[in-house]
Amino acid sequence: MPAARESLLDAAYTALARRPWAAVRMVDVAAAAGVSRQTLYNEFGSKEGLARALVRREADGYLAGVERALAVHTDPRERLAAIAEWMTSAAHGNPLVRAMLTGCWSERLPAPTLSAVPSTSAVPAQRRADGPLPSPADFVSLVRDRAVTAVAGPVPTKAEAAELARVCEVVVRLSLSCVAAPPGEGGVAELVRQALPRPVR
Repeated sequence: MPAARESLLDAAYTALARRPWAAVRMVDVAAAAGVSRQTLYNEFGSKEGLARALVRREADGYLAGVERALAVHTDPRERLAAIAEWMTSAAHGNPLVRAMLTGCWSERLPAPTLSAVPSTSAVPAQRRADGPLPSPADFVSLVRDRAVTAVAGPVPTKAEAAELARVCEVVVRLSLSCVAAPPGEGGVAELVRQALPRPVR
């Protein structure tokens, strides 16, 4: 039941904004979503299962945002500036995204293990959530690779591809540094534009 699942995840996210994860009760999440507690347990199995599904959903939403940011511009420099802006704004607006990108999980947040856990769920989405969750290093690679694909254009030489991967990784890591220490005037996009070679490719 995808609609119930999304409603439950929305309710869990809203509850997390109001109180620490340890104080979030399954019965309250179910009530806020308008479903029974049994439905909640059928979908997620446990509070840990709910936490993993919530983190997986936020990770997927973050990566979908990267794809959208890369599609806004055709100029390679502006594409990279756009993902830098998305990375920092997503992290500042969503504590789960910030924790996933930095590896710094506060006591207010659920902190599901990154490794896979045995899943007995019949729900495909939950079986996926029970698989390994991305680490901060995984996010660097995932965003870098998406940026390389978006910026590469016609098939680059091996040397061009390696240089482009290096440039994209620098942009990702520079953006992550701005999550911890926000940049000054001009923001992260301007910082990235100044750091990029001319031309990018």
